[in-house]
Amino acid sequence: MREFDLNGLRLAEYQAKLFEASVDRFNCSTAIFLRRFLHSDLLETLDKNHSAILNLYVPDGLDSIEEQFGPSNYGKVKFSKDSLFWIGYLYRYISYTRDISTRVLFKTFSYTKLNELYYVYHTQDIEWAISNILELHNLTEDFFDKNLRLKKVMYEYYFKNNNE
Repeated sequence: MREFDLNGLRLAEYQAKLFEASVDRFNCSTAIFLRRFLHSDLLETLDKNHSAILNLYVPDGLDSIEEQFGPSNYGKVKFSKDSLFWIGYLYRYISYTRDISTRVLFKTFSYTKLNELYYVYHTQDIEWAISNILELHNLTEDFFDKNLRLKKVMYEYYFKNNNE
């Protein structure tokens, strides 16, 4: 697990502010914005987790998403700004500290579920919230370990060869 340093904080705050600002900036629903964000070039850059290669000016980030996908008026349901801020921060924090793709996080921890959890979890320590979100999904920290399958195979091989 990577330490959450100043670089991580900059990225998490940027993504949080990006999500929050989407409410006022776009006429589309939160779901449409997040789907566009998930498939954007901006996310590709964010997932490199280096703030130095990114323009951290929120309006420019929103502009890049709109330039890539065009304007949309589809959908009207929008999450609260506070909830979106927390969701954006949480996704980037996990992505940064666990070195995992945001796309994987979106698939595993849906933004609609995180929106429901916001009122209970947003005032808690972020590591506590992550631990409880994992528990709700019947997962452990091992979920973030890219080498878990390899470790299991090695363990089984070692165990098999030493017990014969």
